[in-house]
Amino acid sequence: MFHDECAVFGIWGDIEAARMTYLGLYAQQHRGQESSGIVTLRSRTPASHLVHKGLGLVGDVFSEEILRGLDGAAAIGHNRYSTTGENLIANAQPLTANLQSGPIAIAHNGNIVNAKSLRESLIAKGAIFHGSNDTEVVLHLLSRNSKNDLVACLKDISLELEGAYSFVILSHNKLVAMRDPYGFRPLVLGRRGPSLVLASETCAFDLIGAEFVREIAPGEIFWVDDQGEYSEKLPKKVEKTAHCVFEHVYFARPDSTVFGRSVYEARKAMGRELARENPTAADIVVPVPDSGVPAALGYSAESGLPFELGIIRNHYIGRTFIQPSQSIRSFGVKIKLNPQAQILAGKRVVVIDDSLVRGTTSQKIIHLIRQAGAREVHFRLASPPTIGSCFYGVDTPKRSQLIAATKSIDEIRSYIGADTLGYLSHDGLMRAVGADHGGGFCAACFTGRYPTDLYGLDRE
Repeated sequence: MFHDECAVFGIWGDIEAARMTYLGLYAQQHRGQESSGIVTLRSRTPASHLVHKGLGLVGDVFSEEILRGLDGAAAIGHNRYSTTGENLIANAQPLTANLQSGPIAIAHNGNIVNAKSLRESLIAKGAIFHGSNDTEVVLHLLSRNSKNDLVACLKDISLELEGAYSFVILSHNKLVAMRDPYGFRPLVLGRRGPSLVLASETCAFDLIGAEFVREIAPGEIFWVDDQGEYSEKLPKKVEKTAHCVFEHVYFARPDSTVFGRSVYEARKAMGRELARENPTAADIVVPVPDSGVPAALGYSAESGLPFELGIIRNHYIGRTFIQPSQSIRSFGVKIKLNPQAQILAGKRVVVIDDSLVRGTTSQKIIHLIRQAGAREVHFRLASPPTIGSCFYGVDTPKRSQLIAATKSIDEIRSYIGADTLGYLSHDGLMRAVGADHGGGFCAACFTGRYPTDLYGLDRE
């Protein structure tokens, strides 16, 4: 599968800022499982930051004792999946530094496509890097800006940054949100009583009892301090937005609203479109849990075929488990997914999944369904064939490892062992997410057409 990206969170004006950030990150754990971090703004004079971060899940990195020590009424947090740089503590975010204007902490969701060239230029000028992620470039650019105003500095460096970024930044006296002009990755603003809250997804607001206010607009810089709230446009202009359509296909939690549309409703709409485009004679519709469930509900409603939970997912798998002493075919899939023979035996089954990347997992799932006695297996994907890597904040296989980039649909069908195979069309996907012929969305992973220059990054 494509791996999840990162989650950001920020809060201003809450005496329980660290705890609210912990909960906000917990709600967004699906976006990154490698490391987690929180930085709070200590209100003593002079203002300073308190930092705790570590490798692992939110619940593993933070304890009650640690949260008690992170005092202050403002905080930012981050969950990381490494889209650039290794999974090292030096790359865990938020990143912190002491600039001429005071302490600063930054958390980033996205990927700066020209980070390599910027990094090389900064090193040539004497910059010293501690990690290998693209966010550290931003700190160096800020440190070299002569202006003594954080917002002015951020507006200046935005002219040098190319690609995807949704930043939350905590200085000694303000909380800042900044989103790239294309709006690749989501970033939303909420309110919890007198406090302002920022997050990658609205599901974080639900957990802490915050009310959704609006999206941070593409190309907007927003900040709050003790005097009030402010918003300005970044100086860089683009022709149109490029929201990541894969947020709706897979990444975002179904109970979130992303780019102004319910993720759950968008996925159900994908299933309805899929049923119209790829009907088949069958007995039941079965989702690959959990990401295939909303699309399968839509497919069932449109086709009239009964929806059944023919595959049960084990939600209680730890990060490690003991392998069996003897080889068991498809063991890695079987420990997560268990087909129900009493539902599948003798049936013609339409299996719904969100996407197909390499094909190896789909092959194993279909094998298990046949072992459970299914008479026919018709595999349906609620997205188009994936033919391109992402360079905007999603860790994806190289193009040469994407099965749809090298094989025909019939070759893929034969490889995974399905009786029939059908994908949602690009137009069907755009109808489902409410776009007009792709306008406003980035679907480069399905089309190979990238909205920005890739600055020499390897497409293959």
